[in-house]
Parts: sequence; structure tokens; C-alpha cells
Amino acid sequence: MASSADLARVIHQETELRLPQFNHEDAWNLGVLLRDLAIARRHTLVIDIRRFGQPIQPLFYAALEGTTPDNARWVQRKANVVGRFHRSSYQVGLYLAQSNVSFREKYALEDADYAAHGGSFPLHVVNTGVIGAVTVSGLPQREDHNLVVEALCRFLGRDPAELRLP
Repeated sequence: MASSADLARVIHQETELRLPQFNHEDAWNLGVLLRDLAIARRHTLVIDIRRFGQPIQPLFYAALEGTTPDNARWVQRKANVVGRFHRSSYQVGLYLAQSNVSFREKYALEDADYAAHGGSFPLHVVNTGVIGAVTVSGLPQREDHNLVVEALCRFLGRDPAELRLP
């Protein structure tokens, strides 16, 4: 069963990790930061930063050595969760696990299009709202989530140890 403490922690992360602004240069810098962390740790990841809207605007994308088209598909499905609910894909997944209900049962949405698994986090700009998502795929879901949280903390000049999941 999902941990209530983890769910509360993820909700807290989403409140704390709000951006004063977010533009194309910020997307590039955050993406490069994530890429550098992944390479230093020898992770095999796809990294995606996008702005929501019609159409969705890709701002940064990197597929590191060893990734497959499945990783890109997971990124899309996780980011769709953030786009729909304006919450991290991990928060939605933890909530569903705690409620003991499947994504499809609760929301009548197709699993082929949505993945409530860790790794996609809302880009929430203060006084604006959720404008997009930063997403990774390639690690176990909790590690995907923690990596994104760490990168956002570093990007915002915060200590990642304060917010990461234990």
C-alpha cells in the first residue's frame, strides 16, 4: 500500500518547487542539469521538458545511450498525467495506490495514453500556474521522481536533501 507519508511529502514538494519564471533558456538549463546528473550517475534516461498548450511545445529533449522508444512513450504518458491533473505523475499514482483503485477505474482514461508512475513533475510558475512538465523515464519510478525533484531543487538553489523522498 502507498505510504501516507510519501504522498504528503510529494504534495509538499509540489508546493515548494514553484518557479518565479520559466522561459526557453530556463528549460535548456534545467534539461542540461538533468542530463549532467544522469550522465554522472550513468543513468539511462529520456529527459523531456514541455510547455502545455495546443499544440504542446517541446522545450528540451534528450535520449541518453541505452534508451529505447518505450522510454519516450513512458515520458509521453507520464506528462499527459501532469497535463491533465496539474499534479506530479507520482502523486497521482500514490493517491490511486492508497485508494486501492486503478487509474482506469477512477478516471475512465486509457492506460495507453496515461501513466500514473513517478517521473513527471509540474512546472508551476508563481502567479501563473502549471505551464508544463519536466519528465524522465528510465529508472524505477521513485528514483525517476527523486531525480526530477533533485534537479528542480538545484535549479532553484535549494538543498535537495530537504525535499527528496527518503
